[in-house]
Amino acid sequence: MLDGWLAGLLPRGGGIALVAVGGLGRGEIPPYPDLDLLLLHDGWPGIATVADQLWYPVWAEKLPLDHAVRTVDEALAVAERDVKAALGLLDARHIAGDPALTARLRGAAAGDWRARAPRRLAALRELTEQRWRDRGELAFLLEGDLKEARGGLRDAVVLRGIGFAQITIPSRAAARAATRLRDVREALHHAAGRRCDRMLAELRDPVTALLGVPGRDALLRRVSDDARTIAYAADDAWRAVARWGRPAVVEPRRPLADGVVEYGGEVCLARSASRHDPVLALRVAAAAAVHGLPITASTLAWLAEHSPPLPEPWPEEARAAFLTLLGAGEGLVGAWEACDRAGLVSRWLPEWDRIRCLPQYDAVHLYTVDRHLVQAAAESARSARDVNRPDLLALGAFLHDIGKGLGGDHSLAGIGPARRICARIGLSGRDADVTARLVEHHLLLADTATRRDLGDPATVPPVAHAVQDEGFLDLLWALTLADAAATGPLAWSGWKDKLVAELAGRVRSYLDSGPLPAPAADPARFAGPDVEIGAGRVTVRADDRPGLLAAVSGALARLRLDVLAADIASRDGRALLDCEIRPRYGDPPDPALAATTLRQAIAQPGLAVPGVPGARLVWCADATDAEILEVRAADAPGLLHRIAAALARAGAQVRSARVATYGGSAVDVFYLTGRYTRAAVESEIDG
Repeated sequence: MLDGWLAGLLPRGGGIALVAVGGLGRGEIPPYPDLDLLLLHDGWPGIATVADQLWYPVWAEKLPLDHAVRTVDEALAVAERDVKAALGLLDARHIAGDPALTARLRGAAAGDWRARAPRRLAALRELTEQRWRDRGELAFLLEGDLKEARGGLRDAVVLRGIGFAQITIPSRAAARAATRLRDVREALHHAAGRRCDRMLAELRDPVTALLGVPGRDALLRRVSDDARTIAYAADDAWRAVARWGRPAVVEPRRPLADGVVEYGGEVCLARSASRHDPVLALRVAAAAAVHGLPITASTLAWLAEHSPPLPEPWPEEARAAFLTLLGAGEGLVGAWEACDRAGLVSRWLPEWDRIRCLPQYDAVHLYTVDRHLVQAAAESARSARDVNRPDLLALGAFLHDIGKGLGGDHSLAGIGPARRICARIGLSGRDADVTARLVEHHLLLADTATRRDLGDPATVPPVAHAVQDEGFLDLLWALTLADAAATGPLAWSGWKDKLVAELAGRVRSYLDSGPLPAPAADPARFAGPDVEIGAGRVTVRADDRPGLLAAVSGALARLRLDVLAADIASRDGRALLDCEIRPRYGDPPDPALAATTLRQAIAQPGLAVPGVPGARLVWCADATDAEILEVRAADAPGLLHRIAAALARAGAQVRSARVATYGGSAVDVFYLTGRYTRAAVESEIDG
C-alpha cells in the first residue's frame, strides 16, 4: 500500500526513480516507520519541483521522512564518506520510475562495498562498538532498545553488510531471531500508539497479549534469547572479518587436549577426534575456556550433531573437564555461551533450560540468572588460591542461584537441584554436601554483616554453627565476593567489604577458640562531640541521646549527601556514627561547612518530619539485649532521617544500626532499646 501511494506521487518519464533504502528498502515496515527515500535522477531539469511533489504529501501525512535527491554518482560519493549511508544503499529497493537507474545504483553500491570492504568494515566496527558501549546489551536489559542495543536489529543489519562483503555465510539462526525481534517491535508500536523501540515496563503486558506470550518473564526471556543469538553471530562474524584481513599463512595445529587443537587462533577438532567420544564436547569447551580462545562454528555444529550422550553418573574424565571449564576464569563466559548457543549445555545440564535468560527485576543485577551464575564462577577464579577446594568454589558459585524461579527462598529451593547436578556429574557424597551448603548459605555472610550488630554476642554463634569449620568459611567468603562481583557495581562497596571481612574474622576466632574479639569500634573510647569529614565518609562521636541519629541523618540530607551505608553503635552513654556518603548531585559541600552543620544539628535535633508510608517492617528477636527491626523501603533522599525521627518519636533508642542500599532499595536494620511499643513504631514509620 505504501509503495503504491508513493509511486503515484512520482511523475511519469525516464531518468528518475524513487528508491527505498534502509529498513524501508528491506521491506521492514513497523506501524510507525521512518521512511528512508532516495530520489534518483540523471540530471533531470526541474528535479527540485519533482522532489516537492514527493516530499510535501509525505509530510502532510505526518510520516517521519529521511530523504535525499541525488544522481547515482552523488549517492556513491556520499557513501564513500559515510559508512552508514553505504550500508543503507545495499538494501536499495525500486519503488517507481526508471528501474534501470535503480539497478545501476544497486550494482555500483554492492561492487563498491566489496571493493572497499577492508576500510568500510573497519569503520563499521568502530561505529558498532561505540553503539554497544552507549546502549548496552539487549539480552540483559529489562528496558533495552530492540534496535540499537547489542544483539538488536541494528546488529542484524550489520551482519547483512558483512555478508554482502562475501566474508561470511549469513546466520540462519540470527535471521530467525531478528524476525522475532521485529515482531516484538511491531507489538511495542501498537501497544504504545507511537514509535517505541524500548521494552518499557508499562508496555510489557499489552505486548505479551498481542504476541500471545504467556507472561512477562516469557517475553523477556524470548527477547534475551534472540538478542544473544544475534550477538553471538555478530561476534563470530567479526572474528571472520579479522581473519579475512590477515595475510594468508599456513599455521601449525597446536594440540590442546585429546582430540582438540588450536588452528588460526580458534579451537577445533583434531583429525583423530572420535564421534563416539561422549566427553569430547566438554574437553573442547574446557580447552577454549582455559586458553581464552573461540570455538569454530563448524566444530560446534559437528559436536551438536554427533556427540553421544554422557553416561550417568559422569566418568571421572568428564567431571574433571567440567570442573576445569568452570574454574577457567574469564575464558569461561565465551566458551559457555558458544556451547549454549549450539545446544550442548542442555544435554549436559537439563536444569539449565529452566533458568536460561530468566530475568532479574532489580537495578543491582546486570545479568539474567544463567549469565549471573556463569559470571560468578568466572569471578571465583580470583580466589582460587585462597581456598582449599577451588573446584568446589567454582561449582558452588556456578550453582548458588540455581533455585531462582522455583518460588520461596531461592537459597533453600536451590539445594535439591544442586544435589541432583552433583549426583549427575559423579561428585562424591562429601563434596556434594559442601556444594549444597554453599548454595544454602551463600547469602549468610553478606546478610549478617550488613544487617546485624557485629559487636552483639548473639550475632556470631549462629553463623559459626552454619559454617562449622574454617575451610568452609574460606569457601563461603570467596563465594560472597564472586557473587557480588558477578552481580554488578551496585552490589558491593568498600564498606560492605570491611563488614564482611570483620564478620569472617570474628567467626574464625570463634571457631578457633570460642571467645570473641572486642568490638572493632568502641564508642566509649571517644570523647565528643566530634565530627570528621573525609573522602566519601563522615564520622560523628557524641553523647548518645534520643534523636541523635535523626539529627545527624537530617543534617546529611540537608547537605545533599546520600547515606549509602552506615555503622552506628552506642555504649555507656557514648555514640559512634560512621557513614559512607555520596553527593546527591554536583560537588560535595565544603568540609568545614558540613562539620558546622552537623554540630548544630547534634545540639538541636529536630524530629518533625514525615514517616515512610509503604515501608515493610520485619521484627526479629535474636539479639541479646535489644529488639531488631528491619525497615525495607524504596531508597529516597532523607530516608534514614525520616526513619530515625519516627523511631525517636515512638520512644525507641537506637543502640546500633546497619544501613545498606541495594540499587533502588534500602534495607536498614536497627537494634532498638528503650520505652516503646511495636505498634507505636509502626504507626510513626507509616506516617
